[in-house]
Amino acid sequence: MAMADDDYVYDEASGEWISAANAAAATDAIDPVEVRDSVGNLLADGDQVTLIKDLTVKGAGQTLKRGTLIKSIRLTGDAQEIDCRYDGIKGLVLRAEFVRKR
Repeated sequence: MAMADDDYVYDEASGEWISAANAAAATDAIDPVEVRDSVGNLLADGDQVTLIKDLTVKGAGQTLKRGTLIKSIRLTGDAQEIDCRYDGIKGLVLRAEFVRKR
């Protein structure tokens, strides 16, 4: 019978195996990245944003016009990038400097 203390996970940052309890404590201690839009508003998962500039989407052959509403964004862990969905474009990642929170 295995005990919870015997569980180990691989820590990619250090390249070592650490106990699951230590890994859970380490992830709780990490501060989340603050993502701010073009005017300084704090963004969160699920927010709606509006584009402030026409953007050409590479690989999609499409241009997103200024004022386009993007619903239900997701934060990526990078302070400058947000992940979102838009009709006909898979895997759309936008720079936070080109959006404004709605």
